[in-house]
Amino acid sequence: MARESKPVIWMNGTLVPYDDAKIHVLSHVVHYGSSAFEGIRAYATPKGTAIFRLDLHVQRLIDSCKIARIDVTYTYQQLMDATIETVRANGGIACYIRPVVYRGHKTLGVNPTGVPVDVAIATLDWGKYLGKDALDHGIACKVSSWRRAAPDTFPSMAKTGANYMNSQLVKLEAITDGYQEGIALDSFGFIAEGSGENIFLVRNGVLHTPTIGSAILPGITRDTVMTLARDLGMEVREEQIPRECLYISDEVFLTGTAAEITPITTIDRLPVGNAKVGPVTRRLQEAFFDVIEGRTRDRYGWLFPITARAKVHRAAKKAR
Repeated sequence: MARESKPVIWMNGTLVPYDDAKIHVLSHVVHYGSSAFEGIRAYATPKGTAIFRLDLHVQRLIDSCKIARIDVTYTYQQLMDATIETVRANGGIACYIRPVVYRGHKTLGVNPTGVPVDVAIATLDWGKYLGKDALDHGIACKVSSWRRAAPDTFPSMAKTGANYMNSQLVKLEAITDGYQEGIALDSFGFIAEGSGENIFLVRNGVLHTPTIGSAILPGITRDTVMTLARDLGMEVREEQIPRECLYISDEVFLTGTAAEITPITTIDRLPVGNAKVGPVTRRLQEAFFDVIEGRTRDRYGWLFPITARAKVHRAAKKAR
């Protein structure tokens, strides 16, 4: 679990002590889930702490707000600066970063017109999301009875608080039934994603992953893995994937900022491949951690050091 171990939180332009970072109980977000948020990680590298793909995370936050019609008053550059400032203020060490844009307190009705929009950024000491052994030994998953929303109901491309009630139900069902994670299907019965992760399948050396039309969040780690896989000479296919492909794949793994690259060794009590972490997953894990931990050249400008602000801005502009 996450441990709120950092002393300050950025709120609407001001760094406030952790215990003072509060909202009113009648805030719109509390009752209607009217928020957009991000999960970002900062990693320790030989050259110091660096935030992984900060530019894309900030842009996705802004995009989520636009889709949800939440008027965030801070610019892309201001949110970049605020994130870096918060990490620095909390010791400049490796951490999980949670920016959230939310509707605050004014009126209680569903209509959010005129309700103020607030922004907060916190850093957390958050270890391995699916358990300390998950990356090395894999996890057990089940196909959930809960499906992702139809394309004309909830906007799956937006990372909003309201969307995550579905994720909570997927997760709780899996845990209750003795699994570590659930896999949701889309409204048409095709594979979508985990409760908070994207999913990849490996068969005959080819990497398969659902399209953004399958009610998934366009994951930034997902994009990273596809790029690394192609660099390694692998074929990557984005497509609609039937449920039964889960049972005949050689390897299956989840990706996400929190989950990183987590192998799945069983699904619905059936072994994935030989029920061990496969060679493709291992190769991608190694390539991923070599980049984020600074052991190889950052060819794509994915690492944003927290030390030199002007340098960070130039890198952000280039990466976008």
